[in-house]
Amino acid sequence: MTVLAIDQGTSGTKALVVAPDGSVLGEGRAAVRPRTVGPGLVEQDPQELLDSIVAAGREALAAAGVPVVAVGLGNQGETVVALDPRTRAPLGPALSWQDRRAGVVTAELADRAARLTAISGLPLDPYFAAPKMTWLARRHPGALVTTVDAWLVHALTGAYVTDAATASRTMLLDLDAAAWSSEACETFGLDPAALPEVVDQAGHFGTTDVFGPELPLTGLCVDQQAALFGERCLEAGEAKCTYGTGAFVLANAGTRPVRSSADLAACLAWRIDGAPTYCFDGQVYTAAAAVDWLQELGLTGSAAEVDGLCADANPGAEAVFVPALAGLGAPFWRPDARGGWVGLSLSTTRCDLVRAVVDGIAAQVACLTQAVADDLGTPLRALRVDGGLTRSSTLLQAQADLLQTPVEVYPLPDATALGIAAFARLGAGLAAGPHEAVPPWTPAAAHEPRMAASDAAARLDRWRAAALALAALPPLPHSPEAT
Repeated sequence: MTVLAIDQGTSGTKALVVAPDGSVLGEGRAAVRPRTVGPGLVEQDPQELLDSIVAAGREALAAAGVPVVAVGLGNQGETVVALDPRTRAPLGPALSWQDRRAGVVTAELADRAARLTAISGLPLDPYFAAPKMTWLARRHPGALVTTVDAWLVHALTGAYVTDAATASRTMLLDLDAAAWSSEACETFGLDPAALPEVVDQAGHFGTTDVFGPELPLTGLCVDQQAALFGERCLEAGEAKCTYGTGAFVLANAGTRPVRSSADLAACLAWRIDGAPTYCFDGQVYTAAAAVDWLQELGLTGSAAEVDGLCADANPGAEAVFVPALAGLGAPFWRPDARGGWVGLSLSTTRCDLVRAVVDGIAAQVACLTQAVADDLGTPLRALRVDGGLTRSSTLLQAQADLLQTPVEVYPLPDATALGIAAFARLGAGLAAGPHEAVPPWTPAAAHEPRMAASDAAARLDRWRAAALALAALPPLPHSPEAT
C-alpha cells in the first residue's frame, strides 16, 4: 500500500509516492522563493507554499501512476503566519525560520530567558517560533498567529492542528507535559486557546481532495525530526545531519524529557501513540545557502565546481570561514552575528576562499556534534548524513576528519520525505511500529577520518576562536536586532 509524502521546504516542495519497502515510485517538485527584504529579514508567500504542495503532489501521483492510500506532510518548523481569525486567510507574508526581526522581542524578555528554557528546552532566540509570533501579533492586533504548518493543514483538511515536534520548536510547549504552557504563552503575550491542537506524528488528521481522490492525512512532522526518523535513528545516541539550506544536527535522546547542558536545543523528536521520544538539536543556519552565496559572488560557477576548486586550494592556506550569514545558533545564540573570513593575506586565492567555506560548514557541524555527544554522555559511533551538499566528497571528508568519527551517507536524497512517508504509514495502520515503518538501509558511501586527532583539534580550536571573535562584534545600528 503506497503513500504520498510531501516535504514542504524553504526553497522548494518535494513530493514522493513511496512503496512499503521505501522505494520511490514517483516524484514531483515545485520551487518556492523566500524573499530577503533586508538584513535578517526573510519572508515567504503562504499561498505559494500551499500551491507548491498541490503542484508537487499532483506531479508525483501522475509520475507514479498508482493509487495511494494516505498522505503525509512535512514542514519548515519555525516559520509563522498571521491569519484572519474568521476566514483563516493569511494577512501578509509568513516570517521564515531564517528571519531575525523578532530580536527586539527576545531582547525585551532577556530576564525571562532561563525560565523559558526550563519550560520549553529551547534557548531564547528569534530563530524559534514564539518571538516571531509575538512580533506578528503586535502588528496584526486580533489576528490568529500560528505556525505555518497549522495553516497549511487547515487549508488542506479544515483541521487546526500541529504535530508535537513542530509545537516543541515554538518555545510555547511545556516539554515535560508535551502540552502548551500557559506561563510561556503569557510571557510572549499569546493566547493558548488560539493555538492549534497538538497531535502525534501519526494518526488521522482529516481528509483532502486537492490531489484528486479524497485521501486521509495520516502523517505530520517538522522536517528535521522527520529526517531523523527516516534515517532510522530510532535508538538513543543515534544522530544525523541534514545539509540543506542550513545544516541541522539531531540526535535521539531517548524517551525521558531532557535539557541540554551544552546550550543546544532540546525538543521532541516525535510522539507516537502518546509516547514521546526526545532529541538534541544544533543548527548551522547557512550551509547550501552559503554555497549559493559563493555563486552570487562569482567565486564559483555552480555547486558542482566546489570540489574541483577545493582541490586547487593552497594546502597551507590559513583562511577560516564562519558561516554566520544569517546569525549563529547553538551554542553561541547570537542572531546578530555575521559571517566572515579571517586569516586572509595577499596570497589568499579564490580557491582558498571556497575551501574555507566548505571547511567552515564542516567545522561548525563538528562543534555541534561534539556538544551533542557531551549532552548524551557518550561519543557518537557514526554520523548519518543526507541532503544536497552530501554530493560534495570534500565536505564529507572534512566532516569525518574534524569529527574523528565515520560519516555514513544516506543513499537517497529525500530523507525528510521518506520519514514523512513512514509516519503516514503508521497513521494509516500500515505498520505496527517505527522499526516496521522505517525500512533498513545501507550507506551509499562511508567516509573515515584521515586527519590526525591533534590536527583536527587544532583546526576546530582555530574555527571556534574565529566564531567567538565575529560573535563579539556589536550589531550595526540599522540592523533589525538593534531596533
